[in-house]
Amino acid sequence: MNTKDFVRLGVPLGEATRRATDFVAQFVLSGGDKSRLHDEVAAIVANPAAFVDDPLRGVFARALLHAPPPPRAEPVKYRQWGERLEHDAVMQMEKACLLPVSVAGALMPDAHVGYGLPIGGVLATENAVIPYAVGVDIACRMKMTVLDIPVRDLEYHQDRLTRAIEAETRFGVGAAFKHRRTHDVMDADWSVSPITRQHKDRAWSQLGTSGSGNHFVEFGIFTAHGEIAPRTAPPLPAGTYVALLSHSGSRGTGAAVCDHYSKIAFSQFPDLPNELKRLAWLSLDSEAGQEYWNAMELMGRYAAANHACIHRHIAQNLGAQVLLDLENHHNFAWKEQHVINGVEREVIVHRKGATPAGAGVLGIIPGSMASPGYVVSGKGQPESLNSASHGAGRAMSRKAANEKFNWKDVKRFLRERGVTLISAGLDEVPMAYKNIREVMAAQNDLVTVLGQFDPKLVKMAPSGERPED
Repeated sequence: MNTKDFVRLGVPLGEATRRATDFVAQFVLSGGDKSRLHDEVAAIVANPAAFVDDPLRGVFARALLHAPPPPRAEPVKYRQWGERLEHDAVMQMEKACLLPVSVAGALMPDAHVGYGLPIGGVLATENAVIPYAVGVDIACRMKMTVLDIPVRDLEYHQDRLTRAIEAETRFGVGAAFKHRRTHDVMDADWSVSPITRQHKDRAWSQLGTSGSGNHFVEFGIFTAHGEIAPRTAPPLPAGTYVALLSHSGSRGTGAAVCDHYSKIAFSQFPDLPNELKRLAWLSLDSEAGQEYWNAMELMGRYAAANHACIHRHIAQNLGAQVLLDLENHHNFAWKEQHVINGVEREVIVHRKGATPAGAGVLGIIPGSMASPGYVVSGKGQPESLNSASHGAGRAMSRKAANEKFNWKDVKRFLRERGVTLISAGLDEVPMAYKNIREVMAAQNDLVTVLGQFDPKLVKMAPSGERPED
């Protein structure tokens, strides 16, 4: 048995869960029948007072008697896609589903540990928004433009493409433009929150920049398997093209919004178990909840503007025309209609590292710097809350990747796959990520693959930069 089993049996988080783990270990070591563990724990949870004097069960029983009641009797149900997911990520999902405001959830096959809600976690709540379930990098998103550049340029004119990337965006924590970009997002109402008002100038200086962590701008070969027809633009015929793909979010201003409103949420629930602190929520009926929601929406527009600037300026730099333009958020919350327990209702759907995948909705699911990404069409799977993975997902921590890999071996690996790396950190090498093909196979009921993007020229923040994702 593990923590997930204890949560499902109603063992409160914290000291009671730790004593449950001790009891299971002692029960097995004393020769107890493992097949009876579920019933043993259930019996103690049902009537802890009856076991307080039992030499084997007493410590666990007393911990149950002194534990505060759980936020709800049992977690709301959720479905998991993919196998052998990181236990700690699954436990983060279990804990999120214990919140009294939670009504439904889903866990994507790229799941790994995040702050509060796991990366790859989808959570629907009742009239409440959870800052850490949206994420620190609010509105982190993907954008791909297919350009009318000859495919041979990826091999014979890489210097020209490299110069375009390096001239038209900036990487690294605090990266900014001396000569600021222009976009009508800066004419929006930045007074919706004191934080956005305070950080407007900073946001403007960072407009069109890419940040650090797993954020990137890359050229590659895009193969459209059939005609791709966005709802509001001309279709792209099947074929092979040069495409520009970018991944970044709302930069320092989005992080400041998360930091401010998450602290307000924490302060409102001082009795929330420590294991749930980072899942503290804001009611949408509250002033803070409305402020955060409006700030989040603004950060969505701002993140989209960052990508728009990057793609527009790179295309202009190259004198290229855009043949197809696709984009989607994957760190955001949406007001959506879903059937919950047989009743259609409005809920707040948090997708933290998850791609919207409603029926016919186009999205982008990247792999790594040396593995393919995919343009997909959602199938509208209700159990996933119309969601899919946002990428391959990390297979190891940044610290582990930095300790395990070296640039000599990585560069040889990239050369063998025809990938030129302009810059990146060791913590972002392909081997630190899951197999994207396995992730896609695990969610073939969530999306249909329409095309494949193969990276060829990649730029990320240089080594040593603190991640912003």
